[in-house]
Amino acid sequence: IETWRSSDNKDQYLEQSTSHRKIIRRWNQLSRLQRSLVYAFVIILVILLVILLTSKATPTNIKVELNSLKNSSLVNDHQAADSAQTRGRPLVGIINSMLCLKGPGNARQFAVVESFKHAWRGYKDHAWGHDNLKPVSGMSFDWFSLGLTIVDSLDTAYIMGLNEEFEEGKEWIKNELIFTKNKDVNFFEVTIRVLGALLTNFHFTEDVMFLDKAKDLGERLMAAFSSPSGIPYSDVNLGARTAHAPEWSHYSTTAEVTTVQLEFRELSRATNNPMFEEAASSVSEKIHQLPKKHGLVPIFINPNTGHFLPHATITLGARGDSYYEYLLKQWLQTGKTINYLLDDYVTAVEGVREFLAKRSSPNKRLFIGELTSGSESFNPKMDHLTCFLPGTLALGHANGLPDWHMTMAEELLYTCYLTYAAHPTFLAPEITHFNMASTTDDMYTKTADAHSLLRPEFVESLWYMYQITGNTTYQDWGWQIYQGFEKYAKVPNGYTSLANVKAEKPILRDMLESFFLSETLKYLYLLFSDDRFVIDLSKYVMNSEAHPLPIHKN
Repeated sequence: IETWRSSDNKDQYLEQSTSHRKIIRRWNQLSRLQRSLVYAFVIILVILLVILLTSKATPTNIKVELNSLKNSSLVNDHQAADSAQTRGRPLVGIINSMLCLKGPGNARQFAVVESFKHAWRGYKDHAWGHDNLKPVSGMSFDWFSLGLTIVDSLDTAYIMGLNEEFEEGKEWIKNELIFTKNKDVNFFEVTIRVLGALLTNFHFTEDVMFLDKAKDLGERLMAAFSSPSGIPYSDVNLGARTAHAPEWSHYSTTAEVTTVQLEFRELSRATNNPMFEEAASSVSEKIHQLPKKHGLVPIFINPNTGHFLPHATITLGARGDSYYEYLLKQWLQTGKTINYLLDDYVTAVEGVREFLAKRSSPNKRLFIGELTSGSESFNPKMDHLTCFLPGTLALGHANGLPDWHMTMAEELLYTCYLTYAAHPTFLAPEITHFNMASTTDDMYTKTADAHSLLRPEFVESLWYMYQITGNTTYQDWGWQIYQGFEKYAKVPNGYTSLANVKAEKPILRDMLESFFLSETLKYLYLLFSDDRFVIDLSKYVMNSEAHPLPIHKN
């Protein structure tokens, strides 16, 4: 009634009514095709708005759902799994999404993610499907012709939440990765890089394609165990399913034959086929029975006789390192149920303290040397590879081993840090030599040993120490090293190894190792996380190439 009291309002109402009739008339004049197109446009617009709103809400919803599942005593494992399955995804998939796909949470993590994307783009543009990128020349390099960089670094992309890169790599593995080529590969390297990565991606995604590939590869790698002693040969022809010793020697490397057990055991558990675990475990059992120098092992072993090369070098560097690492990690992987593995590890660490751990002069820096081949005299040199040891010692201490293990870890980690800080690039050389009777410098680097492959061992130990202690100093050390990578190793097509870390402008070696993406950047990303337990060490054990594998109860 009030509307009609004003002539202006009456006129306005009549104009609106006329306008509505015109719109209806024009709509009726449209053809059936034209009306259908309008309907389709509106429907698509609504769908896009729903998808956008849903994608923004999903992480919070999943987090609430998981907290509810974890905290409620009324929901058992089977009920939780059934509930997840009704939404089209297994519970494991939801948990791993929360575990890995949150993406970077702070500026340092964002920087590492950008570094990974930069290296991935360079590899994709210039070496896609090949083992390695040569980032300076923009060329490719093949070692085993297994697309190492794709396979090795795929779970890093997953952990960083890089869906596009992950899907690209997964499709290549699904359609292009084959093991039928008549070509020799290194048994150890392919096991830790390829088999380990396939198993990790299977557990992260529950995609059986990864497990099928792992099973095919594992069956072919079994040829390595065909030696008279059961100690694996070093080289395997995947296509022919044959194996042999290296051309230059009758011996296999001790670290290599004892650093496949995590992967083969997990392959058995995932496929419910015990043959993989039995073959690999028997190697550890045989080496357990061999005589040692207070738990310390020579770096060469004969696969024909099953015995060590007498008086070979004893070191925690190249060819010796991961034997000690996998003693502890196998014990953890099997729910701390295989006692001889723990005994061998504890005895070996005591042997390290007695025979290999020394202090430099004049500042008494703790370092780990080696016993030289032939004479077994002490050699005060330490490979960068040895910097894995602080993290392993800390992991053992976190699982109940003596306090002095942690004290040794902290001191040795600081020495490893100094091998970086001593150089203008803030990068460590491949090998550092120590003075034991000097009044000037505790350490020095020979020109022949001054190259850097951008190795992961030190940042690996930083991550273990940070996760176990929460001390943010380890994050700061890692950031200093990351800045060294960015300043000196970054090139337009990725990151490259360096010829001399002592030089202000080091010569570039033109090689991007797959472990830089698989290990170095992964450990840096995890190190910089505000959440120390993205990879929970009570649930996962990291293989020697930083691929997380689940811990079992037995």
